[in-house]
Amino acid sequence: MSAEEIEAGVRAGGLLAPDRPVLVMLSGGRDSTCLLDLAVRIAGADAVSALHVNYGLRTDSDADEHQCRELCAALGVGLEARTPRAPAHGNMHAWARSERYELADELAGEEREIAAGHTATDQVETILYRLASSPSRRALLGMAAREGRLVRPLLAITREQTAAYCRERGLSWREDSTNDAPAYARARVRNELLPALRGIHPAAEANVLALATRLREEAMVLDGLVDEVLGGAPEIELARLRALPVGLARLVVQRLADNTAGRPAAGVARRTEEVLALRATGSAALDVGAGVRAVAERGMLRFEPRSSAPTYT
Repeated sequence: MSAEEIEAGVRAGGLLAPDRPVLVMLSGGRDSTCLLDLAVRIAGADAVSALHVNYGLRTDSDADEHQCRELCAALGVGLEARTPRAPAHGNMHAWARSERYELADELAGEEREIAAGHTATDQVETILYRLASSPSRRALLGMAAREGRLVRPLLAITREQTAAYCRERGLSWREDSTNDAPAYARARVRNELLPALRGIHPAAEANVLALATRLREEAMVLDGLVDEVLGGAPEIELARLRALPVGLARLVVQRLADNTAGRPAAGVARRTEEVLALRATGSAALDVGAGVRAVAERGMLRFEPRSSAPTYT
């Protein structure tokens, strides 16, 4: 696929548009370099800005930042580079991801969308990783092309294609050596699991992506059923919930928990049987994880933030 064909495909996707303000999350790697160039070509340099987060965790972190500064200067794009203070312990990847998106939200303000350079290759790796680490239906849905203000214009393009785009356009990029470090689960998915799947079937990655697309389409149907059951209400009668097919009841429980948490409340659906067992008379509460609790009161089920005191008597 040529650079011209890649640009045409991204334009057709509509996630980048002429004069639409966008903040590009720029690491200096091939994918984000490709994304920034496409954003400038489609939206125009005046509509594009970039964020680079220099975590200072590698000896060549400053070289990455320098690369980003040179690229933005060449493309006529304003760059904001930030260096957050790393925590002393904990999951560094989770911390880095959280910092990156919090900074992006802060800088984008209300008027800009935020663009991330996730590719089809990242999508396959994400699905396989989540499938192995979480018994959730959502694991198979992968990343959405749009989540609120966050857009992923490159989800139909592979990592090899972004590299080819950069070469054709004369754009240099930096490689993060830690991306292939076997200490990280994602690297093992990339370097061990994916080659094994290709050995089973050469179209393994394409099949994973096709399945994710189909399941996302079917998820829209399921979401519609949940909408019909809840009708926009923040609670449901326990008797009615118990009468639903168990699969639909799980979806309803998960939706109520998600709405309360303000984000996907991971793992709550797996507690559905316990939620259904709450007594329908009087009051009862069950901590279901993900920062929420299920509350049954006078025959109705709702969810509350776990940090708040129960409101029932």
